[in-house]
Amino acid sequence: MLSTRLSSLSPRAFSAVLPQASTYWVAHRSSQKPRQSLIGSSRGRTWGRHEAGLSARSYSSHASGSTIESAGESFGRSYLYVPATAERMLEKSLTTTSDVIIYDLEDSVPPSPADKNGARARLAHFLSTRVGDLPSHERIAVRLNSNATPFFADDILQAMRLPCIRTLVLPKIHSARDLDHVSEEIFLGYKGHKLRNPDGPHVQIVASIESAQAMHNLGEIAGWQSKYGAALGGTLSALLFAAEDYCADTGIIRTTSRQELLYTRSHIVVTAKAFRLKAIDMVCVNYKDLRYLRDECEDGRRLGFTGKQAIHPSQVDVIQSTFVPSSKGPEKSFPACLLRAVLTFISLCCTEILRAARILKQMEKAHLANRGAAGLELEGGGMEMIDAPMIKQAENVVRIAKAAGLDIPDVQ
Repeated sequence: MLSTRLSSLSPRAFSAVLPQASTYWVAHRSSQKPRQSLIGSSRGRTWGRHEAGLSARSYSSHASGSTIESAGESFGRSYLYVPATAERMLEKSLTTTSDVIIYDLEDSVPPSPADKNGARARLAHFLSTRVGDLPSHERIAVRLNSNATPFFADDILQAMRLPCIRTLVLPKIHSARDLDHVSEEIFLGYKGHKLRNPDGPHVQIVASIESAQAMHNLGEIAGWQSKYGAALGGTLSALLFAAEDYCADTGIIRTTSRQELLYTRSHIVVTAKAFRLKAIDMVCVNYKDLRYLRDECEDGRRLGFTGKQAIHPSQVDVIQSTFVPSSKGPEKSFPACLLRAVLTFISLCCTEILRAARILKQMEKAHLANRGAAGLELEGGGMEMIDAPMIKQAENVVRIAKAAGLDIPDVQ
């Protein structure tokens, strides 16, 4: 049935809407073997042994329900995003066992100035009035708005006023120049505004990798050091992979096989390890399918990631129980991985336009309700989180589909 539907598309329309799926389908129909570098049992054998050694040095506990700390440093297995859009969510963050809590001022907050300013003020009030109830400061991070936005200056100034914030997650870091800009603001917070004691703990910077340009400049980003020194300008501690933004920027089509992101994820890990940085894996957007989450976590560990982002509290235990040393050896998963990739691409050809239309409709409803994110029900159960970068991807799909003369379904 699926192959019949696919064959009814003209080559022009097919390749215009889904170029990667088209290429893969043609290769499959021609009985060409997949590239060993993309899918192969050698991946599990080689990387499994290597990352086991790295993880053994990094972690000291197998407990999923507790954080891991050593010598004043919090080892990040799980990085839970908490939107600063509602007091209820901020209060709930006090009970999470996530190794790191990222209070979010960026994508989970609607883009209007009123919403951005309100979220910043709400978070500042919460962190300054609940001092006795907050987790250890090593676990507290804030994701600021990009330094290319008008909200960045106020975001980082407010963060510097709160000494409990030890880590700044910086979105859309495309080059070392972006980190220089951030470092200048940190320096001003210390010396110009005298908001913090420079003899205290250094500000930790997590660079979010979200674009083709960032991947091209990955080495210079990972090797960056502040010209003001770590004490006054901050220090880079981790590279974080923002997969949805990256796919929106590059036109890569996300699938459940994750093979289309294998090169990018591996490159981020290797570069991070070369500069002794942590490597934080992508969000699993299907936040209700914990079985798939565990599979994605195990995949990330095999690649060498040290931790993973979470968008729902239910994901924390799975992440923290996976990103620890295991007594099980790596599995040979080539046949299952190949089959899953083939079936995913075929299904994607038939559903991508409908999914994009549903995403845009759901986000339209969410923004009307003053929410920055929404959930999209999946066929067969589960819920997928939708946020700003996924809107961009959906808009790209609809634009290309229209250019190919395809109908866009009217969804409610």
